[in-house]
Amino acid sequence: MNGSTLTDLSNRARDIFRLVVEGYIASGQPVGSKTLAGAGGVNLSPASIRSVLQELQDAGLLAAPHTSAGRMPTEMGLRLFVDGIMQVAQPSEAERAQIERGLKRTRAQGGTIEAALAAATSALSELSAGAGVIMVPRREPRLMQLSFVSLSPTRALAVLVAEDGGIENRVIDLPAPTAPFMLEQASNYLTARLAGRTLAEAVAAIRAEIAGGRSALDAASADLVQRGLAVWSIDAAQRPVLVVRGQANLLDEAALGDIERVRLLLDELESAEAIAGVLDAAREAQATRIFIGSENRLFSLSGSSVIASPWRDGEGRVVGVVGVIGPTRLNYARVVPMVDFTAQSLGKLIGQDGFSRK
Repeated sequence: MNGSTLTDLSNRARDIFRLVVEGYIASGQPVGSKTLAGAGGVNLSPASIRSVLQELQDAGLLAAPHTSAGRMPTEMGLRLFVDGIMQVAQPSEAERAQIERGLKRTRAQGGTIEAALAAATSALSELSAGAGVIMVPRREPRLMQLSFVSLSPTRALAVLVAEDGGIENRVIDLPAPTAPFMLEQASNYLTARLAGRTLAEAVAAIRAEIAGGRSALDAASADLVQRGLAVWSIDAAQRPVLVVRGQANLLDEAALGDIERVRLLLDELESAEAIAGVLDAAREAQATRIFIGSENRLFSLSGSSVIASPWRDGEGRVVGVVGVIGPTRLNYARVVPMVDFTAQSLGKLIGQDGFSRK
């Protein structure tokens, strides 16, 4: 019966399953039949409840730790609960105000974008009782021009100009002596196709055009274009701004009962590049995504969950990802809308004037 869906469960099994999950999320402890017998709406004897609990365990939705007679949800059970039973509660007025307060204060004081991200992350961490995280590419500007300047017959300077006025230079080695007209041809080709795009968008479009034989470039010029793109592609992808706040929230009383899991999680939170990879999986999502335990490889050992949502600028383009990392017993119904609201607030305020770009 593994792989159960809600339609496989009877009404009483669904009610008991919901109470077990909600009790576990609230306490961090397995829930026993005596506790369930005293819960409102359950008109069954402890023996009947134990029978239902065994059915749910056989279905792979609950597990019974060796040290307890109670049950706790498995990862599969949590996924079923999140997707089909959970009732999302919108953030309260006080919670919304706390999330927005740090952003507005930082903006009013002329603070940096990084300071605003830190403020939002801290508020999210305090409210969720998890570790708040925000990831945004360090530089993902819209581009305006990429040109090549000859330094010698076998070396050139690639100059990247962004719409926001930013300029970056890289020296590239050429495989053979290259005439100035070839550099000019490659520059014109690149500029015509990358204007208004991010580097990632430009790289994908140009490489597809060259690979598909749709470009008018000869082999030497195509190689020059590829070299010009390559000097930025890897560098830009490996330089995200990542803000993590609230790791101490993970050391609650329930977590300390499994100190090895907590140690693993804290070790995982030290890997900025790996966390950025986790959050990047949520960039293309249209709404908040939930990764439970082993659904994400990074946190499979510690059995932790990630709730993440992309945030967008005024034109609807994804700017970054905000989220919460914590134990699988996170209060998903409360944290999911909180993460979503934080993403919306970032999208509204970060795009406005008043933040320093230093």
